[in-house]
Amino acid sequence: MDVSQAQLTSPKEGGNLAPGTYAPAPAAELSGVSKIFGSTVAVSNVSFSLFTGEVLALVGENGAGKSTCVKMLGGVYHPDAGTVRIAGEDVHFATAMDAHRHGVAVVHQHPGLFGDLSIAENVFAGQPLKTRAGLLDHAGMKVQAQKVLHTLGLNRDVSMPVGSLRVSEQQLVEIARALVSEAKVLILDEPTASLTTAEVDRLFDVIERLKEQGVAMMFVGHRLEEIFRIADRLTVLRDGALVDTVRASDITEREIVKLMVGRELGDLYERSAAVLGGTVLELQGLTHQGQFHNIDLTVRAGEVVGMAGLIGSGRTEVARAVFGIERPTSGTILLDGHAVSIKSAAHAIAEGIAYVSEDRRGQSIVEDFSILDNATLPVITKTTRWGLISTKAELAMVQGPLQRMKLKFAGYSQPIGNLSGGNQQKVVLAKWLATNPRLLILDEPTQGIDVQAKAEVHRIIRELAAQGIAILMISSDMPELLGACDRIYVMKHGNLVAEFDREHANQYDIGLAATGVHSSARSGDTPAAGLTAAAQSQAAGQGKSNAPSTSPPATRPQEPTPPSRNGVGWWLKQALGRREVGLFLALAAVVAPLSLLNTNFYSGDNLHDLADYSAMLGIIGIGQMLVILTRNIDLSVASTLGLAAYVSAATMRAVPDAPILLGIAVALLVGLLCGLLNGLVIAYGGVPSIVVTLGTLALYRGILSISSSGDRVKPEQVPSDWLAMTKSEILGISPVLLTAVVVFGAAGFLLWWTSKGRETYFAGSNPAGAELIGIPAKRRTLSAFTISGLLAGAVGAMWASYYPYVDGQVAFGLETAVIAGVVVGGVALRGGSGTVVGVLIGTLGLLAIRKVLTIAGVPDQYLQAVYGAAIIAAVAVDVILHNRHKKAKGN
Repeated sequence: MDVSQAQLTSPKEGGNLAPGTYAPAPAAELSGVSKIFGSTVAVSNVSFSLFTGEVLALVGENGAGKSTCVKMLGGVYHPDAGTVRIAGEDVHFATAMDAHRHGVAVVHQHPGLFGDLSIAENVFAGQPLKTRAGLLDHAGMKVQAQKVLHTLGLNRDVSMPVGSLRVSEQQLVEIARALVSEAKVLILDEPTASLTTAEVDRLFDVIERLKEQGVAMMFVGHRLEEIFRIADRLTVLRDGALVDTVRASDITEREIVKLMVGRELGDLYERSAAVLGGTVLELQGLTHQGQFHNIDLTVRAGEVVGMAGLIGSGRTEVARAVFGIERPTSGTILLDGHAVSIKSAAHAIAEGIAYVSEDRRGQSIVEDFSILDNATLPVITKTTRWGLISTKAELAMVQGPLQRMKLKFAGYSQPIGNLSGGNQQKVVLAKWLATNPRLLILDEPTQGIDVQAKAEVHRIIRELAAQGIAILMISSDMPELLGACDRIYVMKHGNLVAEFDREHANQYDIGLAATGVHSSARSGDTPAAGLTAAAQSQAAGQGKSNAPSTSPPATRPQEPTPPSRNGVGWWLKQALGRREVGLFLALAAVVAPLSLLNTNFYSGDNLHDLADYSAMLGIIGIGQMLVILTRNIDLSVASTLGLAAYVSAATMRAVPDAPILLGIAVALLVGLLCGLLNGLVIAYGGVPSIVVTLGTLALYRGILSISSSGDRVKPEQVPSDWLAMTKSEILGISPVLLTAVVVFGAAGFLLWWTSKGRETYFAGSNPAGAELIGIPAKRRTLSAFTISGLLAGAVGAMWASYYPYVDGQVAFGLETAVIAGVVVGGVALRGGSGTVVGVLIGTLGLLAIRKVLTIAGVPDQYLQAVYGAAIIAAVAVDVILHNRHKKAKGN
């Protein structure tokens, strides 16, 4: 670059360059940006720059404005004042996808992943690989996703749904998604919050390699030891304003904390000697097959016991077993010396156990609920009077614990989602203290909160221990374990391999135990100081020594061995594992014995009618599937069909000489208008789909009633070509069935092989996450309703031809059968999950059940009950088969 075009790095930017020294223009820059939400100033006049080949750490307390700056650089927010620059050019990002096109990739604080979709698809979400033909390259994405995840130490089958991963593993997937983009600017917002030390090491190795490649990076985090390890410069924010930007080598952790909080902060883990009471929790040989084995540990009153280990080592699974979420297969849990069998979380609470989950947003709080509602969730039954909740009783239960937390909030009615992460965690702690526990299990208690909030949480932990509460703390933050715990257990691959007391615990030996870097040839060496005899024996049972190795733990995982795919057995197992196969077998198990009641079920005419009727409902079902995939529902689909059928038939009666294409076009137009109206109000009006389509169900049916006014279109009133449209055959197959084949085939192809098809799944699985990476969730929702309307209109034309008597009662109540077939076929009402094959099987299966019951002579008054029971039976069998396969796969 020419010197005249270069930018002088100012001392404020932390450059500390000599006079006359020039540096390249920043790769990315915020210049005097401000962002205001209502009356809240999130960021005010903030400026900082990112340079190629360096890491800038953005630090500050929760609420300091860090995430707002991240989202302005990432195109999620637009600054109300100031400028965003990329490579010296002023830019205005309309969407996150615009930022991505300019080479900016963001790993957001809370992973915006899509739980029902595969790991590979999540890695390439918003940036899929394509073949030369422009179709999605699923095989290529799997290969590339496996490679990048391998560098981060996550060796999982990339075809499995990301929702089956733990929080920490999902964070690695989010990081992998940023890495595959090959961005020039990489922003990492709290990337290590849920990672273990070994995983952080691997991530930092990747960051160092990216620095060498000239990538400009911004790292947002709360763990100062990590920040000083990886950052070249630090920018400090406080209350939305820029405090300073300094070189990491020119400042200490204590000085940074003072800049962040505006005052000195005491020792984070300051604690007097523990005064221990009797043993509160004791585990004897606790085992859960496939998760952990033969766990022996104790926690005494007033003691803080830590659990260390890599992600997947079994730490959280042990905690969940103690709390009754998982049922151990063997072993004993003792509370105060008495064996207990904890059957549920409610039972655990009754026994005096409290559990703070690692997934604060997903499992510990309800973001739309108030602070008071969240704080009283575990004790809500104690705050009722005559079955009604008493606010006075709620406050009496939790006001004390909330006040002890020194909570920063506007009022108890404030939604908890509006609080900072640290204050949310305080509410979580308060809600469990309201249960008066004797044992408190903390899983990653300071994950994602700032240094001052962390200090306050540890103050609370110290106070609770001093009051005699036994505390079992799981943490991936090694300094936290070393500073806060009296003893530390270490787990590896579901086994307890070491135990350290406070005096002898150190990061190196714990890391050796957690990673298993021990040589069996050294089995005669002296065990590491602080290891208990039980832990030594358990480690030795695995052929491992507890002696520290002279070489550091390996940071690179071995290349995973792909599973063997040879043999009929493997393919058969995969086929039986498909939900659609289980559903087919379940429905067949119901239909087959019922069909024996009357063999007329298998007559040619009956099967022909069943095929055509199923085809029409299946076509509508495809439209309903698209709608449900976007996390919506269309209750008006039968009304749309009825209106289209009557209008098209009435048109052909009025213009008998017109080509039948006119009737089809009119039906399609009616369906298009109905679908568009639904989609616009729902996608862009923000009105819930169940409300909108319940209203349009009545609206469209009302328009049909007014239009028909008791009129009926009869077969002799319409052209013969119109009636022959669905009755003629092509190669022995009816046009209705052929149309269904085309629709199902096209839907299957588009949903699997095209970007817009897969984006429909993304939009339904996580609408906010989809928008965050530039996928237009609203447009996909509008498209789904529009297509649903068009397909209903097309079936309306077929219906008017196939069933020639058309009046105001056409397809009345048919929406129930359509929705039932789609849902039974496996399309999840939560959105983002389902297949075309499932819809086909579900629709055909349910109609077959109804048909066989009718032929069997089941009276009308019993038909609905028997039909409903058959549906429940079919779904129950399917769920059992699916859960068994899932359990077998998990083990």
